[in-house]
Amino acid sequence: MVHAPRLVPGVLPVDVERCCDAALVAEFTVVARGGRPVTYPMIPLYDGRRIFLTSSVLFSRKLAHLRADPRVCLAISDPVALRTGPFARTVVVGDARIVDEDLHHAWEPLLELWREKEPAIDGFVRKRFALPLFFERAVIEITPRRSFFWADGDTTRPPRLDEARPVTAAGDLEAPPAPPAAPGTAAGRRR
Repeated sequence: MVHAPRLVPGVLPVDVERCCDAALVAEFTVVARGGRPVTYPMIPLYDGRRIFLTSSVLFSRKLAHLRADPRVCLAISDPVALRTGPFARTVVVGDARIVDEDLHHAWEPLLELWREKEPAIDGFVRKRFALPLFFERAVIEITPRRSFFWADGDTTRPPRLDEARPVTAAGDLEAPPAPPAAPGTAAGRRR
């Protein structure tokens, strides 16, 4: 399934957004005690500003790690899990926040994004009272800071590095930076 392009660009470059939208699974890495990275397979849900993950709260070490250190990265690197072409790889680095004030309902606003990736979720939602522990879920909200992108998926080559577009205090995206002026144009001439 290839997603339609976003009408309004988000905080990440368009090609990184395509990967986030198309990926069925991503490698979510948190910082454990002593600075050791620990990685979990997760379903990334991207809304144009943040990447969301959900986690069962039952015996969740990843949530404990996040409470101690909010620095995270999300790698999309598996060609089987990335339903788009041509294949590319990306890593998004950011800060995570745990939303766990309402474990029974905080994930519900993500259901539309979740359904696009995992249509079977509707069957689980219908059985949510039979599976109560599955639906006691915390939301992990990642604010992207930067991304690394390999257009051809070849990680032996250097990636393109992009900073995420900042969001203003009012919640609006700042305008993207203007492209550099071409040499020989009035804006590109040296004085």
